[in-house]
Amino acid sequence: MRLSLLLRSTSRLLLTCTALTLCGTAQLSPAPAGPRLSAEEVVRSLTRRNLERAQALPAYRSTRIYRVEYRGFPGARSAELVVEAKYEPPNRKDFAIRSETGSKLIIDRVFKKLLEGEKEAFEADNQARTALNTDNYDFTLLGYESGPQGAAYVLSVEPRTKSKFLYRGKIWVDAKDFAVTRIAAEPARNPSFWIKQTQIEQVYGKVNEFWLPAHNHSVTSVRLGGHADFTIEYKDYQMTVATPLVSNNGRSGAR
Repeated sequence: MRLSLLLRSTSRLLLTCTALTLCGTAQLSPAPAGPRLSAEEVVRSLTRRNLERAQALPAYRSTRIYRVEYRGFPGARSAELVVEAKYEPPNRKDFAIRSETGSKLIIDRVFKKLLEGEKEAFEADNQARTALNTDNYDFTLLGYESGPQGAAYVLSVEPRTKSKFLYRGKIWVDAKDFAVTRIAAEPARNPSFWIKQTQIEQVYGKVNEFWLPAHNHSVTSVRLGGHADFTIEYKDYQMTVATPLVSNNGRSGAR
């Protein structure tokens, strides 16, 4: 098996989370008292608030650091790529490479292909096919927990189709903003016979009123015994003045 095939398969899985970034079982801690919502109510609020945030999201730039460490047949390889990312509403992304080190194979056939794929995934038609909504997923409420970022609903997500761009796992939805703060998942369909298992975790951080990717980590196990460790670090967000968020009930703010 060619290493580039393995890593391209992994990069396609990362695109799914990025278009929305090691799975573990979270212990649900006691949550504060208060009214609880059903899974349907949480997903309905999540879908509505995602639309409001997408419409209000201003232009921004940020720095990304892509890293891969591969160990296995036919040998070890690693690479790093530092990129300046620019977003222009409503659906344009541009990337400028600032530095690259390590394996030329990984840089050219994984990192750069991932950047090209993300620009395509951001187009409206592709976003509709991968959106986190009831058209693409079934949701089950697992619990309600407290954490450093506040209270969150924990839901399982099951894809309605076995698309290589969808996933199954868990999402954490902020109980105040109704935004996804964390995803822990595996692909709905294995992208390659040579891949034994892939686990993905994406964490989001709040920048002004918007939840944007902060860290993405995936570990892919290969049938021949090797594994690839893939991370994306997102930092240094700089936004223009944002349009105030206004919900459908006419109130501005986080809800």
